[in-house]
Amino acid sequence: MSFTNTAETLALTWLFTTGTAARPTQWHLGLFTSAPGETGGGTELSGDAYGREAMPFAVSGNLATNSGNVEFDAATGNWGTITHVAVFDASTGGNMLAYATLTASKAIETGDIFRVPAGDFDLTLT
Repeated sequence: MSFTNTAETLALTWLFTTGTAARPTQWHLGLFTSAPGETGGGTELSGDAYGREAMPFAVSGNLATNSGNVEFDAATGNWGTITHVAVFDASTGGNMLAYATLTASKAIETGDIFRVPAGDFDLTLT
């Protein structure tokens, strides 16, 4: 998982200046069919009952993991093959904070449900 420029700026501002860094108060998982990057981009899903889902986190040491199950609505059409995910600070719009390539791509067809069980999504700072 990589942090975006937005998240890196927030962290550096908070750690190394007396400036104000607006801390996100909500986190949502977005699904992608092509790679996002440091400044965003990629192809996030849209339509066919897709919407970002709230993702709660718990932190221990240098690891943040999802503390609850994340379940998307059933696809009402073919979503394509999910290759990447990203964490946002809003359910729509907002800022992308972190992104990653899935270890295994997942094709989502009509009626399928994309799930992330609690504890299966990790963000690590090294």
